[in-house]
Amino acid sequence: MSSANGRPARNRVEDSLDYPLGKRRPAAAETIEIAAGVHWLRMPLHFQLDHINLWLLEDGDGYAIVDTGLQLDETKELWLTIFRRFGIAHGGKAGKPVTRLIVTHFHPDHIGLAGWLNDLLDTELWITRTEWLMARMLYLDSDAVNHRSMADFYALHGLAPELADRMFSGGNTYRRRVAEAPFHHRRLCAGDVLEIGGRRWEIIVGTGHAPEHACLWCAGDDILISGDQILPKITPNISVWASEPDASPLEDYLGSFANFAGLPDDALVLPSHNLPFRGVQTRIGQIVDHHRVRLERLSGGFADGSPDGSPDDSGRARLSAADAVPLLFRRELDTHQMGFAMGECLAHLAYLEGEGTLTGRLDPDGIHRFERT
Repeated sequence: MSSANGRPARNRVEDSLDYPLGKRRPAAAETIEIAAGVHWLRMPLHFQLDHINLWLLEDGDGYAIVDTGLQLDETKELWLTIFRRFGIAHGGKAGKPVTRLIVTHFHPDHIGLAGWLNDLLDTELWITRTEWLMARMLYLDSDAVNHRSMADFYALHGLAPELADRMFSGGNTYRRRVAEAPFHHRRLCAGDVLEIGGRRWEIIVGTGHAPEHACLWCAGDDILISGDQILPKITPNISVWASEPDASPLEDYLGSFANFAGLPDDALVLPSHNLPFRGVQTRIGQIVDHHRVRLERLSGGFADGSPDGSPDDSGRARLSAADAVPLLFRRELDTHQMGFAMGECLAHLAYLEGEGTLTGRLDPDGIHRFERT
């Protein structure tokens, strides 16, 4: 979350949310039982965001798993340690069964080891259909198709072609971060209820960060496993991608908060990153405010005579997404960060276009630019 000056508004967020465990967190291969039968574990990520929270739910004489971590040898070893500690059957070794492997969405840190775990544990993958399809589709993309489609898309939106080409020269990095998702899955739908360990968990679907992100809500104990949909301290990436260039994911994301409107503010939220917290409605309000500030900042960059724009004959500023990135991100960005920044900027531009504030069109030089309507 950012303040109006572009710096993280961490103190304000930390002061308004309640962290019941303080800064306590599980060490590698350790767990914390954060509620009866709900075990919190962490796995490493080799990014600036260096961890993902995963959940082990007691389920009768076995366990259900929520999310898997990236496909890393280190993560596999940590899982094996967890299985030995909890007496979970794996790889032909006797023990307690894993009753369900639940994945919230298709991103590599969540589904990365689903295929490996599915085989090792002889269990079933439970996931929404769109997230399963996305995982299968992206895994099968060739390096050449992934490179060219993404590089051309970003160049269309004003990124220097040589930078766009270099940014995606690695090809299909998704495939290198995930094991192939199982061919079979059990479909999760909004409103489904899973009986796990005497608790009833309702599936609440969020959109925008991922197309059909599954969250798990236990009304009996006021616990929400929120995945990436609702995070403390940071906001999930909301991006337009080449595979759906006319999407408006920010509109989808903000609109899907209506699905969480009935949750009590003091519910215990178990997010995929950072710390468990209470204050779900407070946090949703902060996230909405965060995006409103960014939309206002971006819209302001298109004011007549703006020094950030290149006025056309009418004197109105016309900006590509690449031109507009500095309006949202006022720090220096590396190549990896620029990819996410472009996607985020396009999501905010699409929102402003959808509400009629901006109009976009393809210019004669082959670059798509926006101007005030």
